Amino acid sequence: MSVDQEAATDGEPNAAGEVSTATLVGYALAALALAGWFLFGWLVQRQGFVASVGETAGAGFGLLLAVSVIGTVRRSRR
Repeated sequence: MSVDQEAATDGEPNAAGEVSTATLVGYALAALALAGWFLFGWLVQRQGFVASVGETAGAGFGLLLAVSVIGTVRRSRR
């Protein structure tokens, strides 16, 4: 059994499935910021565990929405 794949050329900056190092670093920083936001709300503001989880989840979904919109705008320019 064989799988047909298109050969990636050197001219293509990102072949399908590749993620740049800058993107990975950005995602790691966002994850650290969300974890810090959770700990700040829970331990410093003492707003409760569930409230901190909800606030962090809302901030995370907001970041995902922003990444999606930015990605769509950048892709439509190509």
